[in-house]
Amino acid sequence: MPRYTVTAALPYANGPIHIGQLAGAYIAPDIYTRYRRMRGDDVIFICGSDEHGVAITLQALKQNTSPKQIIDEYHEMNKRSFEQFGISFDFYHRTSDPLHHKTASEFFTTLFNKGKLTEVETDQYYDEDAQLFLADRYIVGTCPNCGYLNAYGDQCENCGTSLSQKELINPRSALTDKQPVLRKTRHWYLPLNEYEQWLTEWIIEGHRDDWKRNVYGQCKSWIDSGLQPRAMTRDLDWGVKVPLPGAEGKVLYVWLDAPIGYISATKAWSAETGRSWEPYWKDPATKLIHFIGKDNIVFHCIIFPVLLKAHGDYILPDNVPANEFMNMEGQKISTSRNWAVWLHEYLDEFPGKQDVLRYALTSNMPETKDSEFTWKDFQEHNNSELVAVLGNFVNRVMVLIGKFFDGKVPETSASEVEWLNTLTTQKSAIEEALESFRFREALDNMMEIARYGNRYLTEREPWVRIKTDKAHGADTLNTCAQIIANLSIACEPFLPFTAERIREMLVLDRLTWSDLGKRILEAGHAVGKARLLFEKVEDDTVNAQVEKLKAKAIG
Repeated sequence: MPRYTVTAALPYANGPIHIGQLAGAYIAPDIYTRYRRMRGDDVIFICGSDEHGVAITLQALKQNTSPKQIIDEYHEMNKRSFEQFGISFDFYHRTSDPLHHKTASEFFTTLFNKGKLTEVETDQYYDEDAQLFLADRYIVGTCPNCGYLNAYGDQCENCGTSLSQKELINPRSALTDKQPVLRKTRHWYLPLNEYEQWLTEWIIEGHRDDWKRNVYGQCKSWIDSGLQPRAMTRDLDWGVKVPLPGAEGKVLYVWLDAPIGYISATKAWSAETGRSWEPYWKDPATKLIHFIGKDNIVFHCIIFPVLLKAHGDYILPDNVPANEFMNMEGQKISTSRNWAVWLHEYLDEFPGKQDVLRYALTSNMPETKDSEFTWKDFQEHNNSELVAVLGNFVNRVMVLIGKFFDGKVPETSASEVEWLNTLTTQKSAIEEALESFRFREALDNMMEIARYGNRYLTEREPWVRIKTDKAHGADTLNTCAQIIANLSIACEPFLPFTAERIREMLVLDRLTWSDLGKRILEAGHAVGKARLLFEKVEDDTVNAQVEKLKAKAIG
């Protein structure tokens, strides 16, 4: 049986989840793992809160509270939102958990004991007013790549470029806004430059054809530019303590700490289920797949693989299908400006409509280039596709079966195989797209089944023909009922709540992927009453959302 370890990027526990994150790193792996489970594959889907980022300590300082209060609030909020939205993690962990601290410490210690890290004394920016070394996001300045004035000391959020503090132009403290000074400090570095040849062989030569072009291109650019040693520790008091004598006041760099969170989450899942975690991280037959946004490519494709390689006990990623960014209503999504659609608010304001947002975001997923969400597009996807195609087909068939056949699947003498051939063709197309991480295409192929059913029903007009030819009506509605039963399978990875409602209407147990493309319902099977799968979204609703967005935006 194939085995898969699927991870989704750990979100910072300093704010709620927004639709850009859903489209970038969470819906795709949920579709993928649901599909794998339906095939009967051995798959584990892992995520959790990243609770040691500098952004969290900065927020705590600004709000005059503790990092613990910040992470507890948002960990619970995001965990609950993911669950309500149908993101089917096998385990959602958190990096503040003692198990994670132990796992990360042991990982670092192994690297240290194997001589894989180098101890270096360097000059680092220091805020004399705050009396602190300025790690990562404690320092801001002008990005040397795009000129953005508020780039951080580890990354520019405007262009996505990974940076070091000394690359910033006109650096200033994020704590006091003062110009920092340079002071000596000691840290442990990962010598990335020593792994250039290996990375060239592993990525440039080994994954030229199977990794997405945007991922491969960014990796190649990094490697071709020459890699530099990168510090794996920071001068901070919040995080996983460096487990070495004389390292007081130092913690593990969050980009060593955070991806190890995938491993510790799997260990936590193991403790809960009693199943061994090791095959998911140590068996070469396992495929490790990271779903992330493009701003995390360098960490998941270069830094984390080098750490795994240096450690020696773990498998390497098989694929890292990173998405680009999703923009919104003509602007970049910005948490600082409150220019976002927040998941927890959507769930409150659109109860029972999880699948509408899942559909809209998947249809416009930024797989190879940035995409854009607008409320008008959301409305169009709902009204013209979900309501008019999928929902309309299912409702018409269920109403007609109830009206003409007392709510029972009619007998059929038809020997036609066209509909079965269509289902087989679409099943293969869905599989091929999902195996290649083309989720938009897979979703469209799923919807083609509903489009076919609608055309078939309209062309045969059973509501008219049944008056003079009951057998024709029976054949037609039996076929349509079979298509709907197959739709309950095909749409489950994409629209799990809809799949469940279809099964309830058909009085049908959950099926497996192998059942797709077959005649499922026996003649005489009693189905339930028709119910609408989707409702129209009116202009007033989307206009109100746009106005709300503008009213709450900052700056």
